[in-house]
Amino acid sequence: MRYRLLDRVKEQVKALLLGFYDVIPEALLSLFDFQELELLLCGLPEIDIQDWKRHTEYTGDYERKGASHKVVKWFWEVVVDDFDEEHKARLLQFVTGTSGALAVPAQGFRALQGNDNNIRRFTINSIPETVSVFPKAHTCFNRIDLPLYDSKKKLRKFLTMAIQMEATGFDID
Repeated sequence: MRYRLLDRVKEQVKALLLGFYDVIPEALLSLFDFQELELLLCGLPEIDIQDWKRHTEYTGDYERKGASHKVVKWFWEVVVDDFDEEHKARLLQFVTGTSGALAVPAQGFRALQGNDNNIRRFTINSIPETVSVFPKAHTCFNRIDLPLYDSKKKLRKFLTMAIQMEATGFDID
């Protein structure tokens, strides 16, 4: 198994890395984690928020009211009004595992895929705040478990902390 996954392509990977290090010195790469490197190489995507909202599914307590649920309204208000392009990209990276430049297909959010290459819409699922005060991401399913917060301020605080901790490599569990 090791041979099939690593050893048989060892020389090709070595050549690729040497070429890559000619462009970006290895010492500079160590300054960035994989998510920051992705944003640097791919750039900040321009995310179509209306398309994102239009193709989002809601589950749990959010299913019945969908985008009309007060917590979901707060979520989108925070994304639109409080997050700059970098924070929007980091949110998308947090939930999907990759930033908008790579996450969102040319057809838009309606064609968003999971890790299994099947269409998996961006999904906002409710969880009780007693389960977790922080949002949790399920990148294989493009799903965020968003607690049933009692204020927009709380949602903004914990959502921002979650995407920033993910970017710094700290985990909230």
